[in-house]
Parts: sequence; structure tokens; C-alpha cells
Amino acid sequence: MRFGRPKSNEPEINLIPFIDVLLVVLIFLMLTTTYGRLTQLDLRLPQADAAPQQERPREIRINVSSDGQFVVQQTAVSGSVAALAQALTLAAKDINNPLVVISADARASHQSVMLVLEAAQNTGLQQITFSAQARSQTSTLP
Repeated sequence: MRFGRPKSNEPEINLIPFIDVLLVVLIFLMLTTTYGRLTQLDLRLPQADAAPQQERPREIRINVSSDGQFVVQQTAVSGSVAALAQALTLAAKDINNPLVVISADARASHQSVMLVLEAAQNTGLQQITFSAQARSQTSTLP
């Protein structure tokens, strides 16, 4: 004789594994989510603490202003790659293994500096460096 309730065949939902899976998915989403404010970085160009360098005879100096004007060896040049390449060729014709020194304004566009690099590559100049301003001489940027 059976004296008890009959066993029910209803399925039982175990919530513990379900919660574990949800926590793993939540942690994965938290780690892989990109945050919008990280893409809005306030950049300031680097400054050097070194003493200013003396003029060297094999240097070709290129100054890039904030409004996109170029000066190669104290001669103004238009803003095209061809004009910059021609000015670099003229400046490098009497110099053995010249060193190109790019002095760009802190507010100069990245594209302006890339034009100078492209012109130097087209001319075949391979030694390129950038100059920075000493901290004591800098003004504060907005």
C-alpha cells in the first residue's frame, strides 16, 4: 500500500545555473563595452626639458605654422607636396646626408606635418627628426 502523495512529473527549473550564465554574460559585456568619453581625449603636444640645440651645418629646417604655412630654410613655400619637395631638393643639393628638422607649431594640423613627411620621402631624404620647445619658453595652451 502506498500512503503518500503521488510523485508529480512536473519539470523543476533550477535557477542557479541560469543566474551563473547571466552573470558571466554581464561581466563579458562590461569588459567589452567601449565608453564614449574615452574617445574624446584632450591632447597636448609634448614638450622637452632639454637645452636648445645649436645650428648644425647639415640640417634642413622646416617650420610649420598653425595656419598651414611652411618655411624651408627661411624661405616661404606654398602648401603643396610638389613645392615642398622642390624646396627640399634645393636645400639639400649642397649638403651631404642632410638631416630634416621639422618644427611644427603646437596648433598645427597633423595633415600639415604629414605633407612635409611625404615631400621628404619623395625627395629621398631619410633622416627626419622633430624639434620641441623647452618648457620654460612655452605658453599655456587653451
